[in-house]
Amino acid sequence: MGDTVNLVLASSSPRRRDLLARIGVVPVRVAAPDIDETPFPAEVPRVYALRLAVEKARAVDRAAGEIVIAGDTTIAVGRRILPPADTETVQRRLLALLSGRRHHALSAVCVIDRSGKERTRLADTIVAFKPLTPAEIDDYVACGEGLGKAGGYAIQGRAEAFVRFLSGSHSGVVGLPLFETRALLKTAGLPLA
Repeated sequence: MGDTVNLVLASSSPRRRDLLARIGVVPVRVAAPDIDETPFPAEVPRVYALRLAVEKARAVDRAAGEIVIAGDTTIAVGRRILPPADTETVQRRLLALLSGRRHHALSAVCVIDRSGKERTRLADTIVAFKPLTPAEIDDYVACGEGLGKAGGYAIQGRAEAFVRFLSGSHSGVVGLPLFETRALLKTAGLPLA
């Protein structure tokens, strides 16, 4: 009974696919969106994260009957959007900035339903790192897991040991806030228990 609902994950992140599996959702296909992720001048982090999630969802082809989901996780210190750590030098600078202080992990989700209606949600998680020694930063950079990640770290790996406080969505820091994601998918017509 009912229509078959096809979900397209607009992401090249294996973490997002794994997170969806935690709530029993397996996309029928994965499509990597190709968008410019450069922040606009004076763009605030919340607006930036939501804009990227929407642009990623719009950037993939959606066939009739398909639902598209996309997400973006942005790390911010105050109004400053931190870049992904594309080099070890950038990663060291980011970790030194996050050392001993709180930051925001803003995880935005956009779902485009079968009719083309877009819905978004944003999870704002406060994360506080312990003060990091230069040796801890060097060891973490050497392990390689934070390279390419927003803020220069992967909370689901060794960096979790740096977290002295977290308020919000742990899965959002990983890459997709599951509470918000599940609500959006249900509203879009995905049959979830």
